Amino acid sequence: MEGRFSAFTYLISSLNRYIRKIKTEEVLEYELKSPHVSCLYYIHKAGKITAKELCDACGDDKGAVSRSLESLEKKGLVTGAPIEGKKYKMPLILTEKGTAIAEDLSKKIDNALEKAGEGLSEEDRITMYRSLEIINRNLSELCKKY
Repeated sequence: MEGRFSAFTYLISSLNRYIRKIKTEEVLEYELKSPHVSCLYYIHKAGKITAKELCDACGDDKGAVSRSLESLEKKGLVTGAPIEGKKYKMPLILTEKGTAIAEDLSKKIDNALEKAGEGLSEEDRITMYRSLEIINRNLSELCKKY
């Protein structure tokens, strides 16, 4: 059991570190930070999305998404119109500049996923994602006890 714990926590932490590093390096040319990648990606894929929906899609907390959105708005990449004065419920869209960057990032993401999956068969990939979903769901249930 100890070996499983070490392997699991090391691999998950290592994967997260590599993903952050790749995000950081790939957005340097746009003077953005790694948390901005997910925001741009999910807004681009959705076309229009609220901050709440974005939090759910990214798996990030409200504060982190709010900080990223504030930065992206200041840079002229994201815009939206408040609904009933509630900024958190406004539909967010990408500006023309934001769309261009998001399209470039989507290509980079596709390339990174292709490289990361080298050596995996489609069956391996399906099994991996199914396993991660089960582990995620089980850990989520476990955390509800706290």
